[in-house]
Amino acid sequence: MPIYINAIGHYVPEGRVDNEHFLEVNGLTSEWIEQRTGIRTRSIVADGENVDSMAIDAIEDALPKLPYDITEVDLIVAAAYNVYDTVATTAHVTQRHYGIEGAKAVYASSACSSFINGMEIIEGYFASGKATKALLICSEQNSYYRNESDPKSGHLWGDAAVAYFVSKERQSPDDIVVEEIYTEGLGHLGKGPDGVKLRPKEDGITMPDGRDVFMYACKYMVHALGKALDSKDFAIKDLKYVICHQANRRIVAQVARQLGLTLDSFLNNIEELGNTGSASAPLVLAQNLDKFKKGDRTALVVFGGGYSCGSMIISF
Repeated sequence: MPIYINAIGHYVPEGRVDNEHFLEVNGLTSEWIEQRTGIRTRSIVADGENVDSMAIDAIEDALPKLPYDITEVDLIVAAAYNVYDTVATTAHVTQRHYGIEGAKAVYASSACSSFINGMEIIEGYFASGKATKALLICSEQNSYYRNESDPKSGHLWGDAAVAYFVSKERQSPDDIVVEEIYTEGLGHLGKGPDGVKLRPKEDGITMPDGRDVFMYACKYMVHALGKALDSKDFAIKDLKYVICHQANRRIVAQVARQLGLTLDSFLNNIEELGNTGSASAPLVLAQNLDKFKKGDRTALVVFGGGYSCGSMIISF
């Protein structure tokens, strides 16, 4: 059974860090970074902003479009790998901020694929009859943990947040239909749990073997998309756009090549914002809603360090 996206909000901090910043920090030139990643600048929070404040800002962006009161939400899922507090989670902070009594509040992470895993968690709660209206938040403050001196990945990370309101039943004619969700854990492959790490007391976010991550990301984003399409008897030609996790512009190009598509079929924001983690693919969608019309179908495809992959097919 389909589920429905009722409103989408997003927040991107105004601050930007350009490539020139890293020459003295880790010895990488602007040209080197752009050639290998596609990144020119990355977003960064201002003083006083954090994971939770960005989440609230993203929710505020969605509220004018929400066809019901936020207090009707009975499930709040914070899905991300960046957390400001591992006990007082963003889900609970949100619940208190809006006075959402009686709602379940949970935190879940599957690295950069957390958004689609979060959608699948919501789908499961709906199927079990334990929730009917949900709020999914992905807020990533990578600057809180990043290690800029790391020449392998210190230059990749950006900050941003998204908020998606989702329901079991259609709430308005403008709802976006979630037609299929597919996820898969891949911790047994390659470098697996050591491919990307976030250890705050040691060296922050690191990517010890980018080549391994690159290889499996290219392969398994295509794999996840194929699984989702096959389950609905859809083909690539049925999609107006494909939206990949924004880890590296070369990964997007490789996925396009494997799918037999041009880069015109992909929407991206990595050039300006960098890798915004689990928020990245849903953020691209949020920033490009005006490009879709009724009947259009698109797919979000993600890969997370750890490893994991996922795909979600939606229609307007």
